[in-house]
Amino acid sequence: MTSRFRITLGQLNPTVGDLAGNADLAREAWAQGKEAGADLVALPEMFLAGYNAQDLVMKQAFQLDVMTHLEALAADCADGPALAIGAPWVEGAKLYNAYLILRNGKIASRVFKHNLPNETVFDEVRIFDSAPLGGPYAVGDTRIGSPICEDAWHPDVAETLAETGAEFLLVPNGSPYYRGKFETRLNHMVARVVETELPLIYLNMVGGQDDQVFDGASFALNPGGKLAFQMPAFDAQIAHVDLEQTPEGWRVVEGEKAHMPSDLEQDYRVMVQGLRDYMGKTGFKKVLLGLSGGIDSAIVATIAVDALGADNVRCVMLPSEYTSQASLDDAESVAKALGCRYDYVPIAQGRAAITDTLAPLFDGTTPDLTEENIQSRLRGLLLMAVSNKFGEMLLTTGNKSEVAVGYATIYGDMAGGYNPIKDMYKTRVFDSCRWRNENHRDWMMGPEGEVIAPRIIDKPPSAELREDQKDSDSLPDYPDLDAMLTILVDDDGSIADCVAAGFDREVAKKVEHLLYISEYKRFQSAPGPRLTKGAFWLDRRYPIVNRWRDPS
Repeated sequence: MTSRFRITLGQLNPTVGDLAGNADLAREAWAQGKEAGADLVALPEMFLAGYNAQDLVMKQAFQLDVMTHLEALAADCADGPALAIGAPWVEGAKLYNAYLILRNGKIASRVFKHNLPNETVFDEVRIFDSAPLGGPYAVGDTRIGSPICEDAWHPDVAETLAETGAEFLLVPNGSPYYRGKFETRLNHMVARVVETELPLIYLNMVGGQDDQVFDGASFALNPGGKLAFQMPAFDAQIAHVDLEQTPEGWRVVEGEKAHMPSDLEQDYRVMVQGLRDYMGKTGFKKVLLGLSGGIDSAIVATIAVDALGADNVRCVMLPSEYTSQASLDDAESVAKALGCRYDYVPIAQGRAAITDTLAPLFDGTTPDLTEENIQSRLRGLLLMAVSNKFGEMLLTTGNKSEVAVGYATIYGDMAGGYNPIKDMYKTRVFDSCRWRNENHRDWMMGPEGEVIAPRIIDKPPSAELREDQKDSDSLPDYPDLDAMLTILVDDDGSIADCVAAGFDREVAKKVEHLLYISEYKRFQSAPGPRLTKGAFWLDRRYPIVNRWRDPS
């Protein structure tokens, strides 16, 4: 009987659709496992295809290409440890989310997912077929059960595996971040360990894909739910985990336990990693953004420099006659503190030309929001021109509070390819700026120290599209607005819930109205990293045309 079993865990960062690149990552992990004397090298859920690949996995040509790469991978990894890798798999007329065990040059075992998630960012019921409950697979004389991601969030699969002879559980995951997700995962996995009395190894991927960022933080639990080992959050890493045979069964040998960062740090890391991978995986090298002197563009510039380095970030100030000297000074101070390029492009001449062009048509009308939005749209036009000329992707800078209530100009400040703070409420932006000023990590490419002056954080927010304009002229104060939006968006609550929380009913109704009528703007908005389960895109899907309002 084997007394020790070594698993090499590949907490790695795949790219959706890059079958050759993902297979190479698998080969590298396998080679390290072979050198370390591993019995099994394990990679996360859907690793070969990348995750979340959505409808791509339903394309027959893609399925055939996956099979070609699996066969090549099996052949290349024949002389050494078994390799477990997630991939889409066609069996007859059905398509499965599968976990494949490659041994001796062939696919030796197949595990198919039973519980398909059909909530938040997941549409697996639409894409995959649900497999019947199955048993464990063997590596040598050791029997291993692998509930695939969602299968470990429910008791049925793990219990069936335990009843049919699994000696421990290895759970491959493609589990994206939202705030507090690690504790949720850990609680579910402890429940599986208590129910089955088996050790459990939870393997998650890392990296950004569209709006989702996978945060790793893989771990192992021994019976009783005791944490035996934990990998760092967000870092791509290969680690070796040993299990020892005891009179009571297999037990994970105690190993390193990485520190879990605070919620604020995790959110900031997600925004940095999300942008870094969005750029790297789409092929963009540089970004630009409009730097207004306000807090939102300041934190986006900081995220961009931390993600890409100062040499790859261009900040552009586009002042009008309403831009204060304080804003001019503050914008320049941020660019200088970050060390990135700073361009100055006044919009007065262009705005005058547009005003003259429209004068005959607008004759006899009173200036209103139209003229304010022309400024924003002119800035968007100029920024997109710079983007086209120099091949730099334009970042948008609207926080979740503004995105929620439409306090942003479509085809203006909403123009761009990616929004790092799309799922961060304004009050959270304040906290993130303060946190970044006080903290620096080795994964940040930007400078240490204070990069956003306190006066930028403390001054009253303003779009500066008219004289003495403040955000509070049009919106409730941000602490109140964000609290109501948390109820209406993140908690999917009601007007009655807002009133119960102490808010005026008419103010809550106004916020609800703005939320619903801004749906068309969000439908056309840039993607951004998901920080919560109430993110705008796949988490929250509402019709654009919608005349219902909460009667409570």
